[in-house]
Amino acid sequence: MATDLTSQVLDALSKTDGSILTADVFPTVDFTTTKSALDRLGSREMVIYRQIDREEATLTPEAQGIVAEGSHEAKVFEAVRQAVDGLKIADLPGIVGKESAKVGQGKAFKEGWIKKEKDLLKATTNEVQDASREQLQIIQQTRTHPDPKVLLDLRKRKLIMMQKIFSFEVEKGPKFAVELVKEETDLTADMLATGAWKTVKLKPYNFKAMGAQAPSGALHPLNKVRHEFRQIFFEMGFEEMPTNRYVETGFWNFDALFVPQQHPARDLQDTFYISDPPEADKPRADPLKTEKLADGSIPTPESQGAPKQDYESYWHNVKEVHESGKYGSIGYRYPFKEQESLKLVLRTHTTAVSTYMLYKLAADPRPARYFSIDRVFRNETVDATHLAEFHQVEGVIADFGLTLGGLIGFMEVFFGKMGIRRLRFKPAYNPYTEPSMEIFGFHEGLDKWVEIGNSGMFRPEMLEPMGLPKDMRVYGWGLSLERPTMIKYGVKNIRELLGHKVDLNFIESNPAVRLEKD
Repeated sequence: MATDLTSQVLDALSKTDGSILTADVFPTVDFTTTKSALDRLGSREMVIYRQIDREEATLTPEAQGIVAEGSHEAKVFEAVRQAVDGLKIADLPGIVGKESAKVGQGKAFKEGWIKKEKDLLKATTNEVQDASREQLQIIQQTRTHPDPKVLLDLRKRKLIMMQKIFSFEVEKGPKFAVELVKEETDLTADMLATGAWKTVKLKPYNFKAMGAQAPSGALHPLNKVRHEFRQIFFEMGFEEMPTNRYVETGFWNFDALFVPQQHPARDLQDTFYISDPPEADKPRADPLKTEKLADGSIPTPESQGAPKQDYESYWHNVKEVHESGKYGSIGYRYPFKEQESLKLVLRTHTTAVSTYMLYKLAADPRPARYFSIDRVFRNETVDATHLAEFHQVEGVIADFGLTLGGLIGFMEVFFGKMGIRRLRFKPAYNPYTEPSMEIFGFHEGLDKWVEIGNSGMFRPEMLEPMGLPKDMRVYGWGLSLERPTMIKYGVKNIRELLGHKVDLNFIESNPAVRLEKD
């Protein structure tokens, strides 16, 4: 179709010394076909064109009837004028129709064309000007009206509809010709052998043309920011923790962290519980693989030479520190329920993994640095800033002689690597850290302080039941992965970043991120 149209465009231009408007000359040809033909001619400098966008008015079926037969008010006036002694109001619909009687009667009164005497309608003049019909006739011929107020009034009366028209004004180019000469795209061996290359017209290269986009995969913005976080952690000597267990027991997720069993975070409205199976085993070493040993037992880290750990003693230590206190603490002093501890939950934080790693560290206490970045789940009401599942970035440092001042200093270095250098710390409460601090950073774009994380030093009630030395201290801090990603990519609604409403074009088109860059 575009090939046929090129010759039609050239033919139309050859018959005029000026320009043509495609909407007038080719009214039935769609925009894409027209643009394709003009691009082809324009690339050869045969035509020069520019796009013109304008609004046109089209008549509704009711308006077309007015153009053909006259307006409702004109029909009413003519019916009343012909009744010399007056026309009964009840007889009007039978003469002009119900719609014309309903609409036209009021308009005729407003224009002063008719008057009412008792139950009769009488004409006040012998002749009227049907302005509505005249206005619609102009619009029918020109697709517009010189008076914008008229167009607005007719739109309100639903007599016209406005639609946007895309057309092109085309004129002859410097290399205009009536016929389209075929251009060869390749220089062939035959052309060279016969000498035809001397006379053929070769198509010039278009170095401004966009290349075809190669299909490829794309990293999600969360993965790009996650990669940056991992690089920061590795650069600072951290070891990544295994976070492949989305389902944890209440013991690892809450009890081992010294979170009481009556804590609001353990309510159904805050945590997702697993119904099948209803309970898990007590804490034990994870099996290394599914194949059984020669004696029929399942291999564990201890059976493969790792230091042996007493999970049963750890269980009782945690239970005792909750119920009656231990290690210098008076505990929470409530009856510890084993059933509550063995419930399965979708982990509410990756600190459950940190707890497990610290317990393994207790078998061989030494300075250590761990981090994790993975998904957690909370029974949240979904809105622009909250989801029921999100990603948590967590870091843990275990060493001897650590202090709160050291934690503050480390946070300044850690967040400085992300480009956040103005920090404030506010005292806070966490069941498993004391002291605890909320971390605020100054956001240059928002020009205000925003909360960027939480931190603290793990309590002795959490660490000593594991068997860690009394003089070992542990820093812990965490933040969400989504918040820095939303800030870096200018996302205002978290549902546009994670979930079923994510736009794949957004995923494919966004650049890589550098946390230390603005």
